[in-house]
Amino acid sequence: MHLSKFTDYALRVCLYLGAHQDRIVPISEITRAHELSRSNLMKVVNQLVDGGFLKSTRGRAGGVALARPAAAIRIGEIARFMEGDDQMVDCSTCILRGSCGLVRGLAEAKDAFYQSLDRFSLADSVLAHPRTLAILQGASPTESDFVTAK
Repeated sequence: MHLSKFTDYALRVCLYLGAHQDRIVPISEITRAHELSRSNLMKVVNQLVDGGFLKSTRGRAGGVALARPAAAIRIGEIARFMEGDDQMVDCSTCILRGSCGLVRGLAEAKDAFYQSLDRFSLADSVLAHPRTLAILQGASPTESDFVTAK
């Protein structure tokens, strides 16, 4: 299954905020960290606020934060929200529309995909790799991080 660019951005935003749960994070900081377009990121952030994943604060000291602890937000929940409930393929112009045996299989595959993502929380994802948290918090990897064990 392919996730949209907006879902990718939403996951990046949420991971970043999962690594910075102790504060309100300015949007500009997230755009710099991930080298993303501010206008696209604003659209994603607004959707995540509307979906109850983020809370926003206006003003000079404003920004965004997770609306719930990272451990309580499932990756599948974010992906499902951002992708919507559309079918995986557009059946509207197919000659088998209404008579296709593939529709059920695709729906089951989509459900299995999201159920697999539901196994992981934002907190799990931030801590899954030894360098993820440090990178998201702004630490740069050291040269020893790139040396592989023999």
